[in-house]
Amino acid sequence: MLNIRNFSIIAHIDHGKSTLADRLIQAAGMVSQREFRDQILDTMDLERERGITIKSQTVTLPYTGADGKEYLLNLIDTPGHVDFSYEVSRALASCEGVLLIVDASQGVEAQTVANLYMAMEFDLTIIPVINKIDLLTADIEKTREQIENELGLDADMAILCSAKEGTGIDDVFEAVVKYVPPPKGDPDKMLKSLIFDAHYDSFRGTIIHCRVFDGRLCPKDIIRLLSTGSTYKVEEVGLFQLGNKPQDSLSAGEVGYIISGIKNLGDTRIGDTITLESNPITEPLPGFKVAKSVVFSSIYPMASDEYQSLRETLEKYELNDASLTYQKDSSAALGQGFRCGFLGLLHLEIFQQRLEREYDQSIIMTVPSVEYKFKLDNGESLIIDNPQYYPDPSQIQSTAEPYIKASILFPEKYMGVVMKLCLSRRGINPRTSYPTPGRIELFMDMPLAEVIYDFYDTLKTITQGYGSFDYELADYRASDLVRLDILVNGERVDALSLIVHRDKAREWGVKMCDRLRNEIPRHQFKIAIQGAIGGKIISRSTVTPYRKDVTAKLYGGDVTRKQKLLKKQKKGKKRMKMVGNVMIPQSAFVSVLKADNK
Repeated sequence: MLNIRNFSIIAHIDHGKSTLADRLIQAAGMVSQREFRDQILDTMDLERERGITIKSQTVTLPYTGADGKEYLLNLIDTPGHVDFSYEVSRALASCEGVLLIVDASQGVEAQTVANLYMAMEFDLTIIPVINKIDLLTADIEKTREQIENELGLDADMAILCSAKEGTGIDDVFEAVVKYVPPPKGDPDKMLKSLIFDAHYDSFRGTIIHCRVFDGRLCPKDIIRLLSTGSTYKVEEVGLFQLGNKPQDSLSAGEVGYIISGIKNLGDTRIGDTITLESNPITEPLPGFKVAKSVVFSSIYPMASDEYQSLRETLEKYELNDASLTYQKDSSAALGQGFRCGFLGLLHLEIFQQRLEREYDQSIIMTVPSVEYKFKLDNGESLIIDNPQYYPDPSQIQSTAEPYIKASILFPEKYMGVVMKLCLSRRGINPRTSYPTPGRIELFMDMPLAEVIYDFYDTLKTITQGYGSFDYELADYRASDLVRLDILVNGERVDALSLIVHRDKAREWGVKMCDRLRNEIPRHQFKIAIQGAIGGKIISRSTVTPYRKDVTAKLYGGDVTRKQKLLKKQKKGKKRMKMVGNVMIPQSAFVSVLKADNK
């Protein structure tokens, strides 16, 4: 156990976590030059395309130290995006130390600080690493100052490296061996192991990722999962070495995997404790924080007969992403579906793309919303995230929506455009600080509903990619909320309803009517698309009808003949409008979600 080190890599987005992990794997001789590829731990196509990490990945690195001893280093690579901070908390629960990477050209940023506090909560040893020292814009001394002043860490301990060039990699290995304490635990005690992740293999069932704190686990042992009480026979245990490497046993301090023929996906709960059936412990290990969903959206299958398939897919997906929550939902326009909760909008976007690519599901999503609080005249309080359950407006006494404390870090020259963006999203109480010369940190209270739509994309665009954004939920504040309904040919389309602030209702109504006009095909009769609050129409677009030239057969004669035919056509169109159903294509629901072209 003295030769084992469990550590994680944490940092802000794009500060080089995955690249450093690549170099460590290469330096440990885990992969040949021919088989190597960038982002080797990022196995998902989406991760490789976007250049971001979504899932934490584990790998065991063999390393011979300067003292000649053989070490086993268990590395867990984590995501940097705020939406996946839940993945980070799970990874940190199974480590003793972290490498906190800071970009030498960008300095300390929002997620750097957030991840530092998370590591402190778990009482881990923190080793600062200054990466990208090969860049022309790298300012090592300024970065050292920030590490000392903003993070309160010892800057002399910071390791200088360039993951891209491969310089300083040996120093990183030595620092891990020197500063990260070996795991504590007793191989002879009762088995106590924590599930920190799991994935599904279509041939072998559920593969559990676990960290053993006490005891020893061997194949053929009978294990018990404490939260469900279910028991399983262990088929195989082993280490992660860019693939599964079977071992004779996993003992205290080690990180590895367990295969025990768990077929039912719901049986493996992330954060659960594993013990032996023959000699069980009674107290579970402290689990992880339960992820709290902040963004909600309903999903429906494109064809109603695919509902069962979508349900099975969500069960599989939930195993890999414990922060997703979902429950049954139904809509008059779209049939049976599910109401899902997400940690943020990037989480929602990744979820949608993974369902389509990895699970081959075609789905429709409704406009994202947040949880609103309503107080009724009879003293009852309601929490509503779905516009379908909006209470009777005549009975509402007060309404409130969630606010966040936003922290936006950006270069000084973008102050004007960033402030304008925040104020347009109903931001209040702006406060600024200057962490370093030329950079501003803007703190603002903003409604969460204004941020979840396309705020982050817009911020990245106006700051040319230099703006970083972090937030935490603050509280609920009184707000004037209304339900905006979309009527197509006089019929309310429930899947397009949304709860908005009264001041923004007209803007949303106009935007949605215009988008639907471009998507709904022309019919034989005129179609009115209207935005309404209760009985009051606030916006309208019209889809013009096809018009048959009924006067084509005339060859002269009196004008009244022409008018008679046109009048007859008008009457027929009126009757058709009364009985005709409007076909709303699936693309219309998708178009409402798209960000503004401007």
